[in-house]
Amino acid sequence: MSGQDSKHSHAGHDHGHSHDHEPAHDHGHGHSHDHDLDDRWKHDGIRVIPGDQLDTNVPSTPGMNRAAAINFARVGAQKLWAGTVTIRPDAKTGAHHHGHLESVIYVVRGRARMRWGENLQFVAEAGPGDFIFVPPYVPHQEINASPDEQLECVLVRSDGEAIAVNLDIEPVEKPETVLWIDPIHRG
Repeated sequence: MSGQDSKHSHAGHDHGHSHDHEPAHDHGHGHSHDHDLDDRWKHDGIRVIPGDQLDTNVPSTPGMNRAAAINFARVGAQKLWAGTVTIRPDAKTGAHHHGHLESVIYVVRGRARMRWGENLQFVAEAGPGDFIFVPPYVPHQEINASPDEQLECVLVRSDGEAIAVNLDIEPVEKPETVLWIDPIHRG
């Protein structure tokens, strides 16, 4: 190990700074517990949200179905929102933006076409494995570029609640009405 690497070694807990730890108590079975921390981590630690238990009662845009997995109401998330979005084959959303939020879209299946700008004059496409970044207040339209395959994406936004502001912009590609498919809105 080089001299530089040894500075970062945590062996022996000697890595250049001090720690003020609360004393833990020993129960005689080889390890110590802090029961208050155990309870806190048990109830406020990692959360797994099953894919079949997403919340579809979220702001949506004509032509797309959004479902929340992670938000303030479901898990107490303070700084982000995460969920899924599904767009039927050949469907196009209306023009919209997401206020002050930054958005990241990860394409799981299908082909996404994004239009953006004051007149939705710019266009780019993304496929499975691609990430799309949408800055705050950017007017845009999501389009399923495939005539026969659903577009499925994971969506993450920079706040605990979803914001979707529908805009009165004449889209280059006209939105289509898409029926909801979820437990509440059966076609």
